Amino acid sequence: MYKVEAIIREEKLQEVKAALQAIEVNGITVSQVMGCGAQGGYKETVRGTEIDINLIPKIKFDIAVSSEEWKDKTIEAISRAANTGEIGDGKIFSYKLEDVMRIRTRETGVAALN
Repeated sequence: MYKVEAIIREEKLQEVKAALQAIEVNGITVSQVMGCGAQGGYKETVRGTEIDINLIPKIKFDIAVSSEEWKDKTIEAISRAANTGEIGDGKIFSYKLEDVMRIRTRETGVAALN
């Protein structure tokens, strides 16, 4: 089992959701987050004073999948849908999951993901 975590541009939310639905990845958690990387940030004028904004709004997806094959499919779908070719497109991380439990039924492992 694997966890795929993706940080993407806000404007790519619907495209990434559609790409995941197209490959039948349905169990996702989406969060609004703030971050910075190579993109750095931007300058904004507030009440006549220029300030540096170095935390940029992003969208974070957390997805648990049952196998390495599904991890690879998920990463490919996200990377295709989120890519603009510009700095700030985001990052995708993957981790091995040791275990998972569905609270309602107390099923564990892959059975809890399906």
